Amino acid sequence: MSDMNQKAMYKLTYGLFVCTVSVPAEAETKTNATANGCITNTAVQVATDHNLISISLNKTGFTHDCLKQTGVCNISVLSEKASFETFKHFGFQSGRDVDKFDGDYDKKNYDIAKNGVPYITDGTNAFISLRVKEMIDLGSHTLFLCEPTEMQVLSDDSSCTYEYYQKHIKPAPEKVGTTEKGETIWRCTVCGYIYVGEELPDDFVCPLCNHPKEYFVKETR
Repeated sequence: MSDMNQKAMYKLTYGLFVCTVSVPAEAETKTNATANGCITNTAVQVATDHNLISISLNKTGFTHDCLKQTGVCNISVLSEKASFETFKHFGFQSGRDVDKFDGDYDKKNYDIAKNGVPYITDGTNAFISLRVKEMIDLGSHTLFLCEPTEMQVLSDDSSCTYEYYQKHIKPAPEKVGTTEKGETIWRCTVCGYIYVGEELPDDFVCPLCNHPKEYFVKETR
């Protein structure tokens, strides 16, 4: 038996959140977006006196770059009533390519906090506004240590865990096995992205949700 069964990581308990930020005027994007957001499972209270919350964001993400420049964000806590469309909207596309708060995203789904950044009201039960106090380089990610500046409860609905999302919100993937040419198919367990190839490179990162190789599994019929 291997001493490093990566599936043990799946047993850790995670919440799911939308991290929203303002887009700096000098940011390089294909749109004129003023705000952006991404799905994350890494918001954690790490101290109570003085209250501190940590967020770890992948360096390849646009939300990461915006937060690093502005130092301000909101965390919207997703509830069990969150729709898969919310996960797709904020998790399966990059803010460098699309404006996630444009006319196609209904304004009734969000509001603006006192820090000027949107927070999500659709399928959430609370939001917390944060100001970055310290940034720690973790290699592939940056850990942002933040202090809350505003906190509000939005509903009494139960918070959505990563396990609940996998079992009850994310559609079941189609079992595809191999391609017609016999090539192996790997599927991201977070967003469903498909990679074709016998082996995944060790440094592979999902282009949709930015999760690493450990989150991919071989498809079987």
